[in-house]
Amino acid sequence: MSASKQLDCPVGGVQSAARASRPPAVASAHENAATNAEPRTCSSMDDVRKVHVFYDVAVVKTSPVCPCRCGSSGQNRRAPAWSTLAAGRTDMVITDGAPLVLGSGSPRRREILTSLGVPLTVVVGSVDETVRPSEDVVTYLSRVVADKLGAAVAKLPRPREVPAVLVADTVVVVDGDILGKPRDERDAVALLTRIVGRSHRVLTRYALLVGGSLDGQRVERTVESSVTMRAASSDVVGRYAATGEGLDKAGAYAAQGIGTFLVERVDGSYTNVVGLPACEVARDLMELGLLPEFPRARK
Repeated sequence: MSASKQLDCPVGGVQSAARASRPPAVASAHENAATNAEPRTCSSMDDVRKVHVFYDVAVVKTSPVCPCRCGSSGQNRRAPAWSTLAAGRTDMVITDGAPLVLGSGSPRRREILTSLGVPLTVVVGSVDETVRPSEDVVTYLSRVVADKLGAAVAKLPRPREVPAVLVADTVVVVDGDILGKPRDERDAVALLTRIVGRSHRVLTRYALLVGGSLDGQRVERTVESSVTMRAASSDVVGRYAATGEGLDKAGAYAAQGIGTFLVERVDGSYTNVVGLPACEVARDLMELGLLPEFPRARK
């Protein structure tokens, strides 16, 4: 696959620059911004400034102080951080005996977390992912991710033993339209025809909840990448759709599979395009104190 130099920023790298430009705010301000978040681009590293975009919403109900890292002149200054709030709570640490609950049936998200060495178990609830009339992408992702989180928590057999729950949803956006998963092969051809030979946006929103109760701390974040597809004839599009690879994926293609032959360029997080932004998720897990000694050497 041909891609830009920055596929995934180093943990604490690009996103630190993005957060450094944010003014201090109280938790309630973050909550109010949940459906009206403005995109935040990197304030340093010119080669990725325009493509690594974040829509940040952090909700920490146990503290009135903004949990983000804010500071002038690009310096990282820690307000009372998520990891501080979780410090000393061994029941909030992800281990082999107390794995992260992944509220998603996506094999790609499971593989990304497993590749990071994060112990996990899968608990999936059923939610309505239909785009509602006049629903923009931010509103849609906020609703679906919140519903997924609630559905996963509702199915936890022993919520008090859960260190954290992670859910996510990924969409492709072109011409302002949200392209979800195709209904069938014919629909896959229609979706692919719209995105070949041009660029489109891929947005993944995730919610990370500490513990197994919806009243707990959580962070919600939307990460955006840009994907440029090469031009392809209708015959090529039809043959790819017929492989069935994209039938369970937003936009009807897999950037990590056969569909990589269509991808000319990825600007921003590559794993975000696959289904989960590894850099941002790993950093949030660390800052929440859920992975206090990450990364660990493989046994």
